[in-house]
Amino acid sequence: MKILTVMGTRPEAIKLAPLAKRLSETPGIDSRVCVTAQHRQMLDQVLAIFGLVPDHDLDLMRHDQGLPWLTGAVLAALDPVLADHAPDWVVVQGDTTTTFAAALAAFYRHVPVAHVEAGLRTGNVRSPWPEEMNRRLASGLASLHFAPTEGARDNLLRENVDGSRIVVTGNTVIDALLAVRDRIAADHGLRAELSAEFGFLDPNRRLVLVTGHRRENFDGGLERVFGALLRLAGRGDVEVLYPVHLNPNVQAAANRVLTGRSGVHLIAPVDYLRFVHLMGRADLIVTDSGGVQEEAPSLGKPVLVTRDTTERPEAIEAGTARLVGTDEDDLVRQAGELLDDPDAYARMSRAVNPYGDGRAVERIIERLVRAQLH
Repeated sequence: MKILTVMGTRPEAIKLAPLAKRLSETPGIDSRVCVTAQHRQMLDQVLAIFGLVPDHDLDLMRHDQGLPWLTGAVLAALDPVLADHAPDWVVVQGDTTTTFAAALAAFYRHVPVAHVEAGLRTGNVRSPWPEEMNRRLASGLASLHFAPTEGARDNLLRENVDGSRIVVTGNTVIDALLAVRDRIAADHGLRAELSAEFGFLDPNRRLVLVTGHRRENFDGGLERVFGALLRLAGRGDVEVLYPVHLNPNVQAAANRVLTGRSGVHLIAPVDYLRFVHLMGRADLIVTDSGGVQEEAPSLGKPVLVTRDTTERPEAIEAGTARLVGTDEDDLVRQAGELLDDPDAYARMSRAVNPYGDGRAVERIIERLVRAQLH
């Protein structure tokens, strides 16, 4: 069985790397990896950590690339790879432009698509944008749907997807997270290196780790979040660490509001290994990232989600995350509650992660093999 796994961004690589590695080790499978490099630098960091060397590197990233251009570029560049390799399956993940365009390219070549992390929905095609539409379109093109939760499966069933083509697997990001966590725990030298690298953090202050990059927050939302972060840092017992996304819009807003402010550390994006270390070091995580909503609960870290909608309601329902939006006062209030109320903090940090047990990869491969046999 020939399987081509396509990825383009850091989140896709994190969530597909454990699967790609296991596929390459599975007898009877010819596994190859194609990267579009929708995000070049951040993608390469993940590939290096997991020891993945792409068989095909389309190297498409351009400065200030637009979505129409990127979609067309992925279609045009991937088609010759599909024609040459003639895979039995194309595997895509999530909701990026690479995901949608790769699924469409495979459809044009009559190659069945397996969609990892299928069935996530907010119900609003404008939030997150364009991801909500990307994942809906990918679902329409897919032949196998690997849903991370029962809720995601229910979403697909409501859209009339054949239930026999849906498998609830858990999320592969938990497979990746646990592998990296265990690697850090087992390597004393690595732990010492990481501690030294982030030695500028004050052990006597509680750490708020931040990620923020969503397009729907570009129109004032990021600035409101940054205002809240400044107020939290001003408490005196808190410091804020923000690895700033490479998107020029995010960089400009962060530099304008946060540069040089006491208690706030702006650093370059870190690789996944370092980010797992920082999540473990943090007391509270403020994020608009989908993946972090899934990962942090496995490390016992409360998450405040700076979005108005989430396609991951299971985290909210389980109590591991709160949807707080981008209102400055509300974010300060809810962060303050967790920092000042040990009982409120304990309720979130002890909640059970609803996104899996670290065995998603084996469930995916088992179903792919079964599909090929039939």
